[in-house]
Amino acid sequence: MGKKFALNIFYNLGIILSVFGIIWCYNNGKYIPAAFLVGTAACLFYFKIQLMKEIRKSYKEKDPD
Repeated sequence: MGKKFALNIFYNLGIILSVFGIIWCYNNGKYIPAAFLVGTAACLFYFKIQLMKEIRKSYKEKDPD
């Protein structure tokens, strides 16, 4: 379970850095790298959602009511 939390932290940091990179690229007129960072952020966000669903499912299986 610890690996999943570490992976979640990695995804969060990646999304935050991508957003800051997008803002920096947009302000400096570098639109191609900004498009790459948008794709990267979207991919990391998708993986984060899948990971959260998996963590939620594992908690429900451990704690039957």
